[in-house]
Amino acid sequence: MRNEQIILYENLRACSYTPFYLAQIMGLFEEEGVNIHLKLSPSPPETAQGLIEGRADVSFGGPMRVLMHHNEAIATNNSCPLVCFGQVVARDPFILIGRTPNLNFSFHDLVGPSVGVAIDVPTPWMTLQDDLSRAGIDPASINRAKDASMRENTLAFKKGSLDIVQVFEPYAEELIEAGGHIWHSFSARGDIAFTTFYSTKDFVAKQRSTCKSLIRAMNKSLRKLHETPELEIANIIGPKYFPELKVSSYENIIRRYKMAGLWSQTTALPADAFVRLKASLLSGGLIQEDIPYNIVIDQDLSDPEKA
Repeated sequence: MRNEQIILYENLRACSYTPFYLAQIMGLFEEEGVNIHLKLSPSPPETAQGLIEGRADVSFGGPMRVLMHHNEAIATNNSCPLVCFGQVVARDPFILIGRTPNLNFSFHDLVGPSVGVAIDVPTPWMTLQDDLSRAGIDPASINRAKDASMRENTLAFKKGSLDIVQVFEPYAEELIEAGGHIWHSFSARGDIAFTTFYSTKDFVAKQRSTCKSLIRAMNKSLRKLHETPELEIANIIGPKYFPELKVSSYENIIRRYKMAGLWSQTTALPADAFVRLKASLLSGGLIQEDIPYNIVIDQDLSDPEKA
């Protein structure tokens, strides 16, 4: 029987997406009967829009984007065609890097110093402002630097013009190697359904067996990732997806993310993780509607026992 051919949109290139790259390189999708054309989206907003307009079949990225589309649909009395399935990146991959060690970090430490916030996508600020609010701190009270990309903030930190930056990997590793210190890993918040597959409801309905194949492949990938030494994973993935990174740097990144519990054990997507993410988007005003879990998440499809 011929394998199903699909276009899988890669939201952006990121070390947190390691399980997806591992599945692709090791042929785990093909083992499950799906031939993947992995296509890098030109921008995160296009990832969702490209699915809606038929430029890709499935993507991996944050439910944040799907919630935004559902929120807009409600505001305009329309229906949103997007649905998420299969949690892969369970926790927040962003990290605060400071100039000096801070082993007893509290969010009050962010009041005063200049802070470069990650604005490449909306989620990092949404979750950070929610953390600040929960700690009793007005998010507007921090000395937030002018908006700039993570790459720009990384360079500014190295030049000494920023005191603290919020970045994901590999920028965090780059700054640690340059003498920076981890102040806080946002993974400490717990599971937040940071990255899943998502597609149109129409594709999921008509190609459900294909979607189940993706879920089976990702559960294989997650098991492999958790069972395999970090150096081996870095050697498998690094040369193709992160050629600019030293293998030892990527090894450090994988180890740090594993220790943080970043990647889920299975693709099951619990409601409490989704609710925690949604709460941050509501508190930050990115969405206004309290959209139910079962509208955004296909729980049955996410369940590895049913794939």
